[in-house]
Amino acid sequence: MTEHFDGQEAWAAALRAHGRRVTKQRLAVLAAVDRHPHSPAESILAAARTELPELTAQSVYVVLGDLTDLHMLRRFEPPHSPALYETRVGDNHHHAICISCGRVEDVDCAVGHAPCLTPHWNPDAKPMTIQIADVMYQGICQDCQRAQQLPPQSSLTRNKEIGEQ
Repeated sequence: MTEHFDGQEAWAAALRAHGRRVTKQRLAVLAAVDRHPHSPAESILAAARTELPELTAQSVYVVLGDLTDLHMLRRFEPPHSPALYETRVGDNHHHAICISCGRVEDVDCAVGHAPCLTPHWNPDAKPMTIQIADVMYQGICQDCQRAQQLPPQSSLTRNKEIGEQ
């Protein structure tokens, strides 16, 4: 329980440093995102309601938006998925997403310092100073790879199941 309390104290100090009041709604959302990184708002709401059952969806969306604007949370949007939130902020890390099960893993900056990548500008472009590179790796996680290597269901088993229907 001490670890949870220490987290709450750290979140409370960060909220005060950003000029925000420390509310049980903000603390519940921060704790939920911290316990369940890479989660969509609906999952954060469900997790936060374990601590604060009366929490509304509207409150969660407002808190997520505010904390994202303050850079206390990071929001990222994988393709074909709702926005996901995490508490890992302040570094230039990326994400690897399994295209089979949707699992998300953090990936540290691959080469050098942030922003990791040097853009090759189109000759007609007006180059800018890059501050953040947002890379999303997509692939198949090891668990899904193992599952896909299982032998296909035999025709004998399939025929038996069909006959039993």
